[in-house]
Amino acid sequence: MVHVAEITRWDELASLQLVWRELWGKTRRASFFQSFEWFATAWKHFGDTQSFRVLVVSDGNEVIGLLPLVLRRESSRLGAFHVLTYPLDNWGDFFGPIGPHPTATLLVALRHLAESRRDWDVLDLRWVDRDRCDQLRTPMAMKQVGLVPLAQIWDRSAVIDGRMGWEEYWATRSSKFRNNLRRAEKRLLARGRVELVRYRPAGATWGDDDPRWDLFDACVNLASRSWQAHQDHGTTLSHESVYGFLRDVHEAAVKLGCLDLNLLTVDDQPVAFAYNYVYEGRVFGLRTGYDPDWADASPGNVLKFWMIRDSFERKDEEFDLGPGSLASKEAWATGSVESYRYTYFSPRSPRAQLLRWKRWWDTRLFSTEQLLARRSA
Repeated sequence: MVHVAEITRWDELASLQLVWRELWGKTRRASFFQSFEWFATAWKHFGDTQSFRVLVVSDGNEVIGLLPLVLRRESSRLGAFHVLTYPLDNWGDFFGPIGPHPTATLLVALRHLAESRRDWDVLDLRWVDRDRCDQLRTPMAMKQVGLVPLAQIWDRSAVIDGRMGWEEYWATRSSKFRNNLRRAEKRLLARGRVELVRYRPAGATWGDDDPRWDLFDACVNLASRSWQAHQDHGTTLSHESVYGFLRDVHEAAVKLGCLDLNLLTVDDQPVAFAYNYVYEGRVFGLRTGYDPDWADASPGNVLKFWMIRDSFERKDEEFDLGPGSLASKEAWATGSVESYRYTYFSPRSPRAQLLRWKRWWDTRLFSTEQLLARRSA
């Protein structure tokens, strides 16, 4: 018989580690953000302000799927709401159920939510990879259990298809773009000995799990000098509000073989970084930055140029440049992918119903591009 257990306490989470690891390995297009280690680290650092939970779906004595969620308080012009959503919090661009049976996991877990006492105003399943992975499983499951959702685009990410090969990829870039990169490369090479340090350890299973804190600290130092560091509510590597979390996540990523750290140096001096995660040949660009004192030599672009070329040589399947700032990424990308949100507004919450009508009207008043711009503003 299929049933659901709900994990809501930190001391219960450890019991899931082995089965989570097994299911993660069987998840279609899984990412580091869906690992037990990432979720446990997020719970450790943000559990005081958010309520983390995992819906464990079992068939008899066998766990067939997991649905990690978080209950958080979010503000809007209509007031504050208790929102039940995935725990990604915009660190990555896609999320979903863990395991090889997403349809059954979603259906059983969502039925559990529909029939249980609600401590939420809005069920908002964001970051859904509708076209490549979910294939409308989420909205269909929600409808089937009576949680009829409003579907909206959530974000758009620029990606590079690594399966085409470097020569083909490079030939598809505009001549202006290629010439600008070559000139930037030449300017930087004239300043000294330029080296790309790319650290991608295989993980603890292979005895290759040195965290290389010297490289991590070099990235943090560059991040502290970049323009992002001066944002009031930023989440770059050096921001105090997330530094401890990202440091612990760094260690977890190293142990899993999911770290991809890139540092560009000139005469051994770090001038630019790209901090990524990687899993099963798919790279996700988390954060980048460069030393503003070297801005005239375009070290950030040279780093990206060398790093992407190296990814093709390594046979990486995909390089996800991340959501947002698409205008600066279009020249590099071979395409874009969209994430979606599926939202159910509790009829027991009058403000949630007002929010539903506002969202509904927004989809008719504004274009997709306008909606994306309004959400990111």
